Amino acid sequence: MKAGIVVFPGINRERDMAIALTAASGARPRMIWHQERDLAGLDLVVLPGGFSHGDYLRCGAMAARAPVMEAVRDFAARGGYVLGVCNGFQILTEAGLLPGALLRNASLRFLSMDCHLRVERTDTAFAGHYQKHAVFRAPMAHGDGNYFADAATLDRLEGEGLVGFRYAMPDGAITPEANRNGSQRNIAGIYSANLRVLGLMPHPEDLVDPLMGGTDGKPIFDALAATFAPRSRAA
Repeated sequence: MKAGIVVFPGINRERDMAIALTAASGARPRMIWHQERDLAGLDLVVLPGGFSHGDYLRCGAMAARAPVMEAVRDFAARGGYVLGVCNGFQILTEAGLLPGALLRNASLRFLSMDCHLRVERTDTAFAGHYQKHAVFRAPMAHGDGNYFADAATLDRLEGEGLVGFRYAMPDGAITPEANRNGSQRNIAGIYSANLRVLGLMPHPEDLVDPLMGGTDGKPIFDALAATFAPRSRAA
């Protein structure tokens, strides 16, 4: 798997993401500075978490207008795979690659804790190593993770099966108590219409090794590596 991780000023999860991608594929990802435009040869582009440009204006608003994002839009338009986690999810919505927005948490407090996610579909390059409606643990660390969209957009996401992950209780129940940031319909992650762009608020890359406290997030990266394994061998 040939992956690239976009690095914006203020991003702080790029090395965590690199560890997860390397562990899954055996190949080190390329770090891509936000002023670059060259994504040639990549299978996957990742927008990691952190506080791009200090979260000024709105979270992800300045990063969405960086030179590299023109290349990311073109990459996605050609069918490339893109993963945005936490601040990366915010950037994807600000860039128009995913619908909706991430607002301030309903509590108006920064949340740093584990949550549980339910897998809503598994026929994607990202979730193919989970069982449908499996529940896994993932750390959350955000102040603006409250997913919002108008009713028509929410209905479309639901109708087209584009909700990838929901905040859930450990037993899989979708409840208000599981929804710590107040996201509409407990949405934690969504796909683009072609299922090749995923925005996810919690951090699966922080649970990929027993030394991290668990491997709940590892299947996402293993699934991606498996998707691109034949192409990587051919290269």
